Amino acid sequence: MDLGISGKTAIVCAASKGLGRGCAEALAEAGVNLIINARSEGPLGQTAAEIAKKYGVSVTPIACDITTPEGQAMVLKACPNPDILVNNAGGPPPGIWSDWDRDDFIKALDANMLTPIMLMKAVLPGMMDRGWGRVVDITSQSVKSPIPALGLSNSARAGLTGYVGGTSRQVAPSGVTINNLLPGLHATDRAKSLDEGVSKAQGISLEQASANRMATIPARRYGTASEFGAMCAFLCSEHAGYIVGQNILLDGGGVNATF
Repeated sequence: MDLGISGKTAIVCAASKGLGRGCAEALAEAGVNLIINARSEGPLGQTAAEIAKKYGVSVTPIACDITTPEGQAMVLKACPNPDILVNNAGGPPPGIWSDWDRDDFIKALDANMLTPIMLMKAVLPGMMDRGWGRVVDITSQSVKSPIPALGLSNSARAGLTGYVGGTSRQVAPSGVTINNLLPGLHATDRAKSLDEGVSKAQGISLEQASANRMATIPARRYGTASEFGAMCAFLCSEHAGYIVGQNILLDGGGVNATF
């Protein structure tokens, strides 16, 4: 399917690996030029070179911490008027309610709620003026079904979801859509980190911890970055202009809910 976005420009955050890279690759395959961000310059530069070579699009790497005002300014200076914005940032660490203090919550809110909001505030006016734009926020299945060990993530991402619910309806008349992608567990460093925690806590192998978790997923596997990226690219396409303010689960059936 021709997504109708060849030649457009996208900012993709946290795109050196994992789900962010999956989204960047899918957009590049559709002919979108990229500005990609991550903290580590070496891996980010390698990813940029590989995507540019494979898909023949322009890929500009900006090594910075996107959760800081300085990092956001660097990315927006490189691309002040993107057609597409993919918000993404690593999730806060797991734990239990008694582990976290105010500073932990502020850090989680900065990374997983306020950073995407600030980026949206920066780029939405230009998208609205041009009459076209796409924003995709990578959140979590936890906004549909909170995960006990991820209280910091549950809180911050739920806040972002509420913001998107209202804002998306305000910008839709200008041809701009905002939607959220809610990943379950995918074969990324995040899943490995969570499985390592279970392995250590239960005294079992990493392989067994992964197998035990996969057995709880109806699809009986972790998702892939490429299939996640394909959904992101569709939401950014010309064909998705009537999808507004939605929270789309990609979790292998893990969340059992009617709505």
